[in-house]
Amino acid sequence: MPPQQRRWLIRAAVLLLAGVAAVLAWQRFSAREEDTGLASGNGRIEAVEIDVAARTAGRVKELRVREGDFVTAGQVLALMDTETFEAQRRQAEAQLREVQSAVATAQSQRAQRVSDKAAAQALVAQREVELRAAGTRLARSTALADRGFISPQAVDDVRAEVDSARAAVVAARAQVAAADAAIASARAQVAGAQSGAAAARANIERIQADIDDAALKAPRDGRVQYIVARPGEVVAAGGRVLNLVDLADVYMTFFLPTAAAGRVALGAEVRIVLDAAPQYVIPASVSFVADVAQFTPKTVETAVEREKLMFRVRAQLPPELLMKHILRVKTGLPGVAYVRLDPAAPWPAHLQAKLPQ
Repeated sequence: MPPQQRRWLIRAAVLLLAGVAAVLAWQRFSAREEDTGLASGNGRIEAVEIDVAARTAGRVKELRVREGDFVTAGQVLALMDTETFEAQRRQAEAQLREVQSAVATAQSQRAQRVSDKAAAQALVAQREVELRAAGTRLARSTALADRGFISPQAVDDVRAEVDSARAAVVAARAQVAAADAAIASARAQVAGAQSGAAAARANIERIQADIDDAALKAPRDGRVQYIVARPGEVVAAGGRVLNLVDLADVYMTFFLPTAAAGRVALGAEVRIVLDAAPQYVIPASVSFVADVAQFTPKTVETAVEREKLMFRVRAQLPPELLMKHILRVKTGLPGVAYVRLDPAAPWPAHLQAKLPQ
């Protein structure tokens, strides 16, 4: 046999033996996992991402953080330019002062109309007194005329005075009615001016809210993952300025085959071992099992094909554990998640929870 052919045969035999050894090791490992009631899958530490965005369109004025910085809830991360909003606020404040002056004028006019009504009511009272006096004189004059002490002309003159006094009373009452109408109009003007003042105040509050929103704050504790916009750049309304990861909501996503995924219950205990820190074993719990398989083949008519179905599982880390070690939490780290399929089965010694002090 030629030497070159012999070398190829040796290489093929070595590869075959390596493949057989890998299959045997995988089968042994799988059997060991089944015997211990465990299933495992590779995954990567992830966290909920939060986009910090500008509520209104504007220019980025200042960035106060860098990528990788840890931030706390309420911390100012960036500032948007507010010159336009401040000019609008000054204009709105001037409009408010103008409307407040109109309110004062309308209130003064209302007070004047109330005084006019009081004067008209006093005039009515005066005219009514004059009417009663004229009526008394008319009665006396009529009695004297019947006795012949005065002429009929004198009675007619007194009767004319009564008619004139009655007309004066009607005119005075008309003035009272006109004063009531004027007061109602003045009150409407006051209400309109006050409504305008309220609208001006609301406009100032809206502009102030825009100014306050120009200070972009962290909604919760987290780490700056990346910065989207730099100082001087213009962003649209709702445009992202930077991105945070919520270090209080961290999880690992991994995949399990059909047989294992079907036995995983929500809340099942999980142990996570990270490649970067294999000396630690992090406790977690199953918070999600997908109801749709991933990596699905075109047909699932045979048992072999069904074994290719994989289901996405999420292992949630405890919030209290994350808060205790929040400064050490990092996303993107790969590792292995072990799920206990049998709640009664104990964890092996190498998967007992072990955390940094």
